Amino acid sequence: MMVPDAARCSMVALVRSTAARLQRRLLPRARKTLRSLPQCGVFQRYDSTTTGKLASHGFASMAAMSSFPPQRYHYFLVLDFEATCDKPQIHPQEIIEFPILKLNGRTMEIESTFHMYVQPVVHPQLTPFCTELTGIIQAMVDGQPSLQQVLERVDEWMAKEGLLDPSVKSIFVTCGDWDLKVMLPGQCQYLGLPVADYFKQWINLKKAYSFAMGSWPKNGLLDMNKGLNLQHIGRPHSGIDDCKNIANIMKTLAHRGFIFKQTSKPF
Repeated sequence: MMVPDAARCSMVALVRSTAARLQRRLLPRARKTLRSLPQCGVFQRYDSTTTGKLASHGFASMAAMSSFPPQRYHYFLVLDFEATCDKPQIHPQEIIEFPILKLNGRTMEIESTFHMYVQPVVHPQLTPFCTELTGIIQAMVDGQPSLQQVLERVDEWMAKEGLLDPSVKSIFVTCGDWDLKVMLPGQCQYLGLPVADYFKQWINLKKAYSFAMGSWPKNGLLDMNKGLNLQHIGRPHSGIDDCKNIANIMKTLAHRGFIFKQTSKPF
């Protein structure tokens, strides 16, 4: 059947206009889909060296890697000492609880724990004030290793966890500067012990929180948990529980896009 020229022109115009509408509608969707593919690991290229290093640090899951923005460190080592204390304060103070949590810098999950109690030697008897504050009773420190022995165990744990490998970037994180600026170097100086280099740089979580949130946490972990609407974990002034709270706060800040940086000044 012959189609009149006018009708044929009308049909061609209709087809062209329909094709144009479909192109305008579908092309942006196609571009959006293509842009999203690399985030899922599709069409993305990684050289074998990079992939091997990531895998060796526990970063095999691409989904886990994309959960948080990249941090500057492979691992964060969360630390919070408890020490002998009284009112008025006793001197010298001595570390009686030595906890460290190894936090994966990509997933912000806890991968390993070091936790030991320490026998005080200058003031071997804990005061009632100290026990009430920290929850540490005399039986928990009696017969425990000395600080020198615990530091040796820390070094062994660091080596076992691959944290002494020069290619692995890690840094300690504390709630304040007291732990690594005052307490550890002060006790080591009193006992004539060396301080390992890895204890000489750290992140003060209070400073990191203030950079991220714009306010200073006067009451430490309690204020930071409140400011982030987090439930406090465990008992205040328990070293291991304080570490868990620090790790939880770090994970929350990282999820919001905060990048942690060293806050301590070189010794």
